[in-house]
Amino acid sequence: MNLETTIAMGVSAMGLSVPPEAPARLAAYLQLLEKWNRVQNLTAVREPDQMVVLHILDSLSVLPHVEGARTLVDVGTGAGLPGIPLAIVRPALAVTLLDSSHKKASFLEQAKTELGLANVEVACARVEQWAPPAPFDVVVSRAFAELGDFVTQSKHLAAPGGRLLAMKGIHPFDEIQRLPKTHTVEGVVELSVPTLEAKRHLVLLKAA
Repeated sequence: MNLETTIAMGVSAMGLSVPPEAPARLAAYLQLLEKWNRVQNLTAVREPDQMVVLHILDSLSVLPHVEGARTLVDVGTGAGLPGIPLAIVRPALAVTLLDSSHKKASFLEQAKTELGLANVEVACARVEQWAPPAPFDVVVSRAFAELGDFVTQSKHLAAPGGRLLAMKGIHPFDEIQRLPKTHTVEGVVELSVPTLEAKRHLVLLKAA
């Protein structure tokens, strides 16, 4: 089964509505990532089938929680996850990919060009030092180790009434206890990713 078909089946199993061309563009993104990975080591996941589950479907599991947003920043995006898959399936969403690594930013610029992602901007900076032109409706990350660090370093990126979304593995009870009082946890949602055995959770935060 080719990548495009595998992705399309996974997206369908998740009950997500995406543009007809999205599976082909998502497959093209994975092929580009795989090519760069041979030289740059952008991600530890190397098997294409694993990439579909751990990169594409895992990223798209947050899609229901970004619907209605006009702008999104992916903090510590790395190889563009979850930002690039979200940008591909929601062309009207303006997505900024933020990472402090020049190596990763070079890949992101290449991906933006090769995949024709007109709704994507790349910013190479440390999150706590970066001043965006305007704040964002959604601030998302799946790379921060500690919830408190994510909130402390990213809070200036959220627009009034905006949301911070932290993608986590197991339910982060202890991390939530350590959160600064400036933010309120709206909820913790268990995410469902087809064929993925590991637990996935999304912490929804709003500025107090």
